[in-house]
Amino acid sequence: MKKLSILFATICISISSFAQDNLVNSLKDNKSEKAKEKFKFTDVKDLEDSPVKNQGSSGTCWSYSGNSFLESEMLRMGKPFVDISEIFTARCAYIERAKNYVRMHGRIGWGDGAELHDVLEIYKKYGAMPYDQYTGLNYGTTKNKFGEMQAALEGFLQGIVKNPNGKLTKNWLPAFTAVLDAYLGKVPEKFMFQGKEYTPLTFAKQVVEIPVEEYLEIGSFTFAAPYEKTFLMVEDNWSLKEVMNVPMNDLTAIVDNALAKGYTIAWATDVSEKGFSWKNGVAIVPEKDYEEMDEDEKKTMFDGPQKEKYITPELREDAFDNYTSTDDHGMHIVGVAKDQNGKEYYKVKNSWGDKNDYKGYLYVSKTYFNFKTIAILVHKNVIPAEITKKMKM
Repeated sequence: MKKLSILFATICISISSFAQDNLVNSLKDNKSEKAKEKFKFTDVKDLEDSPVKNQGSSGTCWSYSGNSFLESEMLRMGKPFVDISEIFTARCAYIERAKNYVRMHGRIGWGDGAELHDVLEIYKKYGAMPYDQYTGLNYGTTKNKFGEMQAALEGFLQGIVKNPNGKLTKNWLPAFTAVLDAYLGKVPEKFMFQGKEYTPLTFAKQVVEIPVEEYLEIGSFTFAAPYEKTFLMVEDNWSLKEVMNVPMNDLTAIVDNALAKGYTIAWATDVSEKGFSWKNGVAIVPEKDYEEMDEDEKKTMFDGPQKEKYITPELREDAFDNYTSTDDHGMHIVGVAKDQNGKEYYKVKNSWGDKNDYKGYLYVSKTYFNFKTIAILVHKNVIPAEITKKMKM
């Protein structure tokens, strides 16, 4: 399986916790020194106002992209910006994932990863916290570094599943939570925000105020019936949720309609392709496969706009089935741009800091989006009426 957790070292939505720093380093060859000079992007629509974050050495991109999406939803609704704690969300997800891991006798994956729907599920069950009240940096670093913690958590859970006592006690979950407390810090029962006292649940209800029932996660798979819900068959779907299935072209129609109406989109995708360049802030699907390129073609792959491969639903599905499209990263689609030839790209906010050509953003061709999207999370209001009708919602 062409999985970033095997080929690279951090995976954002993965069964293992590896170092994100190594993932970014592993992509260093996917660049051109002339890309920013040769690509001339003009933003047509830019809906993002919250700052770019850095998830550090943690596989929590799903929480960073999902919470960035919630922050943008607050701004869209006219609320003041709130910096939501991504690690509070991740910590609560670890607890829920651990419950499923033990109940299923260890027969689901373990790691930092999760799906975009988990951000909403955690928000609904546990609430939310401002970042300055829960940074998750209890172990003395200035950014997330989760390798040791995840090794400890996984070893702990494996010991529980082996069950030397022959009968599982109720003590395991408080003990598991104590490990999280040691690494990430205890969650305060109450905290102050702008002069008022809240709990995580009251903060979510009274400040963030996101109506979770108004959002829908959508994917596109030819193995499932269109306009019906289907199980999301990826390893980090530990909460065993379904997504609404639509034809490939509907995904683009939904995103285009969302952006036109002023809504952003959370995006789960694959970034293992050679056409993805974090350094240059560009993601494309060259017409010629990388393995068929000569050395000059490889070196100049990002030297300006080029013709891209024609993507069909069948080609997209083949990539998913043969493990070359994997569920390995979550980002946030915040706008539309055009290159010098008038071709449209999605402007995407990442969570790897701001050390690339576009200060933490990248421009993704619609071809790349059609080819590599695993799922999107959107407000139901942005789904075109003709598609909504087919969904029978």
